[in-house]
Amino acid sequence: MKKRLLAALVSGAMLISALAGCGSSGAQTSGDDSAGQTANQDYHIKVILKTLASEYWQYVGNGCKQAGEDLGVTVDVLGASSETAYDEQLSMIETTLSSSDCDAMVVAPLQAETVATQIAGTDLPIVAIDTAINSDKVLSFVGFNNEELAAMGGKAAVEAAKDKGWDKITAIGIMGVQGDSTSEARIAGFKQGIAEAGGEYLSAETQYADSVADKAVTCMEAIIQAHPEGVSIIVANNDDMAAGAARAAAAFPAYKNTIFVGIGGNLAGIDAILAGQETMTVAVDGYDVGYLGVQAAVDALNGKKLDEFIATDATVVTADNAAERRAEVEKRLGQ
Repeated sequence: MKKRLLAALVSGAMLISALAGCGSSGAQTSGDDSAGQTANQDYHIKVILKTLASEYWQYVGNGCKQAGEDLGVTVDVLGASSETAYDEQLSMIETTLSSSDCDAMVVAPLQAETVATQIAGTDLPIVAIDTAINSDKVLSFVGFNNEELAAMGGKAAVEAAKDKGWDKITAIGIMGVQGDSTSEARIAGFKQGIAEAGGEYLSAETQYADSVADKAVTCMEAIIQAHPEGVSIIVANNDDMAAGAARAAAAFPAYKNTIFVGIGGNLAGIDAILAGQETMTVAVDGYDVGYLGVQAAVDALNGKKLDEFIATDATVVTADNAAERRAEVEKRLGQ
């Protein structure tokens, strides 16, 4: 293919330049190399997200698109209709792998193990974002340490529960899709952080809501029925589920001082905190994940060696700093 040949020629040119003492390495593109920018303009990168049916994944997609504009490459952003539409995403990936007009793929897998099998025979440069794929075909993983960020949230939640006057601090999780590696890592992180801060995570009572707010409401109703005395902390895999759980509990006095914790930090989650619904969120920069994922793909096409893991930051957002965080997110989205 012309584009693959172009990528190879660019890589060779960069190697010669490096031998002459003016080469560079690393996961970041400088944007100063006019020859590199000319080559970038002919690249076509396909991004396949878990879904486009949530604000968080739209935020990730916006980061991907902005990277395409900044780097001068064509970026197509696709996503399944929901985070349980496994076959739909696998079909998108298969179409991309067999396509002759794609130079690299950036993917956030719904089923990492299945995708690892799916890409085993490809030569297409692949970057994983948000959820890691255990495959030697993946050049880099761009995302967060899900256990560490959930542990941050767990510790902050216990301290907030203490401030609310809870003597015995117990927590129940409302998670995403059962068996999903991201969801399971966040459960482990919440459990660790809560235990380290002096609380107890009730592992046997973990609920799964497929990352959807409506299902989180149903899960919360079941928790209320099982615990009419109240629960100190409800942790959730994302902000939509945390806010949904908080709404379901709003009419029950025993849950007046319950701490509701999500992960995400998108506008809807921040607004839920400002409205007094969700208590806190561990804000992850999905926009950055998307941007750096596309940038890593371009770097690979330009012959640069990528770090195996490119990490992004996480921040605990509460009512104290939610307005400031909202302004930051709006700026990144160009609003």
